[in-house]
Amino acid sequence: MSRWANGLYELTNPGKYVGKNNPRYRSGWEHSFMRFCDKNDAVIQWASESIAIPYRNPITGKNSMYVPDFFITYRTKGNVQRAEMIEIKPKKQSIIESKMNSKDRAVVAVNYAKWAAAQAWCKRAGIHFRVITEDDMFHKPG
Repeated sequence: MSRWANGLYELTNPGKYVGKNNPRYRSGWEHSFMRFCDKNDAVIQWASESIAIPYRNPITGKNSMYVPDFFITYRTKGNVQRAEMIEIKPKKQSIIESKMNSKDRAVVAVNYAKWAAAQAWCKRAGIHFRVITEDDMFHKPG
């Protein structure tokens, strides 16, 4: 599956999906995460691109809106209910490296501003915020 896939996700368990619109994936990674949420028994409910959070773009200085990829509620192995806001991003868009060009640095800087706003929003709401990269999606234990 291409990482650049795009389309509407076909729900297997529509009762778990609480988003406003049919879920649209913008990458193969998002599609995989949707399948995980839809089919995993521990996931109680989930939504895609359902919350808009204001932030200030550090490059333009303009106020804008950030729409994280997912909001999920699930039960942990200890049967504790937990809510998280999830962003799916390639690792190269989440870490500033010395060898990056200025355009790539700007992308990461904007992401950091979005994520700081999301963390503050989530803290006020009593939920967790997490960025998932390919390291998390494709982690092979051991």
